[in-house]
Amino acid sequence: MGCSSSSTENKKSEKVVKAALVIQNWYRGYRARLKARQHYALTIFQSIEYADEQGQMQLSNFFTFMLENFTPSRKEDPALVSRLFETTFQDIKDRRDYVGLIDVPDSYEGPRLEFPLTFTDIGQLLEAFKQQQILHAHYVLGVLFETRKLLKQMPNFTHVKTSPSKEITVCGDLHGKLDDLFLIFYKNGLPSGNNPYVFNGDFVDRGSNSIEVLMVLLVSFLVYPNDLHLNRGNHEDFMMNMRYGFTREILSKYKLHGKKILQILEEVYTLLPIGTIIDNEILVIHGGISESTDLNLLHRLERSKMRSVLMPPVSINKDNATDLKKSKMGITLTAPGRVRSSDLSSEQLSKHEWEQIVDILWSDPRGRKGCYPNTSRGGGCYFGPDVTSKILNKYQLKMLIRSHECKHDGYEICHDGKVITIFSASNYYEEGSNRGAYIRLGCGMNPRFFQYRVTSSTCMSPLHHRVHAMENSAIRILKERIISRKTDLMHAFQLRDHSRSGKISIAQWAFSMESILGLNLPWRSLSLRLVNIDKSGNVDYMSSFQDVHIEKPVKEAQSTLIETLYRYRSDLQIIFNVIDSDHSGWEYSSVVKCLPSMYRVLDLIPSTTRKKNQLFLYCRNL
Repeated sequence: MGCSSSSTENKKSEKVVKAALVIQNWYRGYRARLKARQHYALTIFQSIEYADEQGQMQLSNFFTFMLENFTPSRKEDPALVSRLFETTFQDIKDRRDYVGLIDVPDSYEGPRLEFPLTFTDIGQLLEAFKQQQILHAHYVLGVLFETRKLLKQMPNFTHVKTSPSKEITVCGDLHGKLDDLFLIFYKNGLPSGNNPYVFNGDFVDRGSNSIEVLMVLLVSFLVYPNDLHLNRGNHEDFMMNMRYGFTREILSKYKLHGKKILQILEEVYTLLPIGTIIDNEILVIHGGISESTDLNLLHRLERSKMRSVLMPPVSINKDNATDLKKSKMGITLTAPGRVRSSDLSSEQLSKHEWEQIVDILWSDPRGRKGCYPNTSRGGGCYFGPDVTSKILNKYQLKMLIRSHECKHDGYEICHDGKVITIFSASNYYEEGSNRGAYIRLGCGMNPRFFQYRVTSSTCMSPLHHRVHAMENSAIRILKERIISRKTDLMHAFQLRDHSRSGKISIAQWAFSMESILGLNLPWRSLSLRLVNIDKSGNVDYMSSFQDVHIEKPVKEAQSTLIETLYRYRSDLQIIFNVIDSDHSGWEYSSVVKCLPSMYRVLDLIPSTTRKKNQLFLYCRNL
């Protein structure tokens, strides 16, 4: 009996173990599938983000080409050049001349800052922003003027020393996410003489609290100028702000004084240091490097001349034989041929200097050796582990810390441990999409990483809920991209639909999607979420456009015209912002005035170029 009972118990135990293994294997597979779906969603978000940045770079190239070949035809035309290249902050000489004229009413209940600022002002500001209070324009401008004055004394690269007893914290992109900054300070402590920080660019844009993030950082910098270090990122740029939300945020929160805030901000951006070097061993820059990165040149160039990284140095063209003096702009246009004005030239970096800064603000590391164009973003380069080793060895450095890229875990180590990417904006694309992180460094110590994720609830939602929400958001954004190219996609589908059945193979559908959209996405895997597939494995290509459409503002508008306007809506918004000099939203007359000049410039572009057709659409559709 004893042996029989023991045998029965053993069999039961075996069944329990087998059942546990089955459940474990199922759960592992389930988690793997969720992680794969999460990865695909992140890939969609990132591909569209980079394609959008590429569009921004192309638009900037258009502005540059237009200005290099600009021929004024009437007195009003130079206003467009002036808007892009004149120093707009030249009329703001001193804080007292302007800020003193802005009264703070007794009814204002927000924080009141006293200059010179102290540690108490940092705490006061944080508490006010936690209560969702708006800092009065009087204080915003005061902070900007004081920051400008202090930044003028700073070198291009800040050199910092640490010790085992005094570590430094490096934070990556924040992108207007104030809750992430609150959480960093809660976990890691406020900036102080014993708790130094480096914030590695991209403080603003995308998030809804960019001005609050910027004010906290600048006030902290004014209180601890030797212990809080700010590097310029590719979004500390007025052209980027026009597309990605910061300009809109400023004008919404500061309707009366928003224009002045934007003007002084442009100058503050140009004065931000472009990097930090820790213990003469660790280079901290926003983007990356290239095989031609020259740190000696970057140390000595005049960074204040880089008003926008997206606007390369230009020369002004004049085809007529008369000399024309523009006293307001300080530009002399001399014929025949193209002559660069000495005044304008003195306000610009050389092309080589400009390229150096573009590389350190826009580049990304990759596993492949060499240095090659950053085709995803349209600016900077991809640099391999050999390039990293070459530049670090050349300047006797051991490590490169950079930001610029959202990483699922908040950080990533590559190039044999010599390159670290740090990204501090959690939930960047969607809630649950990624963690944020920061690094603590000390002399002779290995980097320590701290991760976090801001959540509005006390308990984080399950993984499958987060993945489902991410997927839905990513697919919605992707479908918006698809519908904006409906005409082009339909043409590509129909070229492959020889039987006119309305169906093509998955391979043909995937090839068409990539050839038109150019997003480098796993279209075969995504097909299950985007289209209807029959039992034979063929795609009903009209289902690519289901569940999304563009509302026509007027019935008479052609679908192709609406698609074009929708596709270039961000570019058009930037063009209108450039023309709309007072940010009133009402500049129809200026649009009409600039169109003839834009058409003349477009006539100079070779007719075979794809960009010419797109730019003609910009103008014609206005």
